[in-house]
Amino acid sequence: MEYISRHMEEQILKLSKSYSAILVTGPRQAGKTTMLRSLAEKENIGREYVTLDDLTARDMAKNDPALFLQLHKPPVLIDEVQYAPELFTYIKIHVDEHHNPGDFWMTGSQIFRLMRGVQESLAGRVALLHMSPMSQREIIGAPCVPFTTDFDRLIAESKNIAPVETPALFERIWKGCMPGLVSGQYTDRNIYYSSYLSTYVERDVRELSGNIDALKFNRFVTAVAARTSQLLNYKAIADDADIDMPTAKAWVNILETLGIIFLLHPYSNNVLKRTIKTPKVYFYDTGLVCYLTKWSSPEVAESGAMSGALLENFTVSEIMKSYQNAGLEPYLYFYRDRDAKEIDVIMEGDGKLCPLEIKKTATPDKRLTRVFGVIDKSPLKLGTGAVLCMAEQFSAFDRDNLIVPIWMI
Repeated sequence: MEYISRHMEEQILKLSKSYSAILVTGPRQAGKTTMLRSLAEKENIGREYVTLDDLTARDMAKNDPALFLQLHKPPVLIDEVQYAPELFTYIKIHVDEHHNPGDFWMTGSQIFRLMRGVQESLAGRVALLHMSPMSQREIIGAPCVPFTTDFDRLIAESKNIAPVETPALFERIWKGCMPGLVSGQYTDRNIYYSSYLSTYVERDVRELSGNIDALKFNRFVTAVAARTSQLLNYKAIADDADIDMPTAKAWVNILETLGIIFLLHPYSNNVLKRTIKTPKVYFYDTGLVCYLTKWSSPEVAESGAMSGALLENFTVSEIMKSYQNAGLEPYLYFYRDRDAKEIDVIMEGDGKLCPLEIKKTATPDKRLTRVFGVIDKSPLKLGTGAVLCMAEQFSAFDRDNLIVPIWMI
């Protein structure tokens, strides 16, 4: 089983030259530890590896952090650091005394809980990166390029990436992007996902929220998956899972904390008064969505009622990963107002808003771009828009509205 190199490696090596501490967060099994251990081997400076999944190590890190750092001297890779936030203060003292770039590499799979500890103790001293399951570009070995609607960049990219037809794309969507499945380490996708949910997700949820009813939690995750790419409706999810709304909200928060889902917030400003306030929900891994919503094969997923939602989820998560892997913050929103005008994704950057429409068609209609005009009222300039679709090749309706095949992201 060979190691598939990850886009984030470059960022880590670069940041290790200036930051004493680097923290890579992201869901379990996304490949954080594998990547850092592989990089540590290449560095060849004798970086020690210690995981706080090991209860003895965890106990010492929590109860005697000073002794822990004497035993595990930097340069060190500390895995699952969320289990001992007590370490952060001592890491800070060490960093302030020694100023050695690259001393501490850390991973953590409970993102928000970690952020709190880090912001209190290590603000300004730690480089934070978020790692998702694999992106399509990592899987096919293409370079790391944050998605953009820049015409020249897209023309160049279209020559570098082999086109993918709809059935093959749905195979990627259905199979998912967990490194364990992509690398062929695990061959039975159903067993992989069912044990992923019961081993990691349930265990972490218990840790974060006390006792949970595993059956209700499973129903809850399935209810969220069935509504992927839609507005987050807590009441409907709570009804489906037979739980109350506060529990549904708490559990959504936990899925976000564990890096399993992310929310896309609506774009609004003082001028656009009629926009709605509810976020949309997406999964980082479409394979998990297909497993939870019981699509038995890529063909059924492609022809089924959720095919549009799955394609949208896939596209939005790929755009998200293209930024995260480059160590950049993705400024992504969507637009929907009370007049039912809607734009799937808005990318904000360089004083512009670039609207994106996602459609499961190979021959998009120019009328799809009409709605882009609604953000003209915004104080930011309307940038180049695009319809992301199943087209065979990159083209354009006109200079301001492009047709971008989803396989190019």
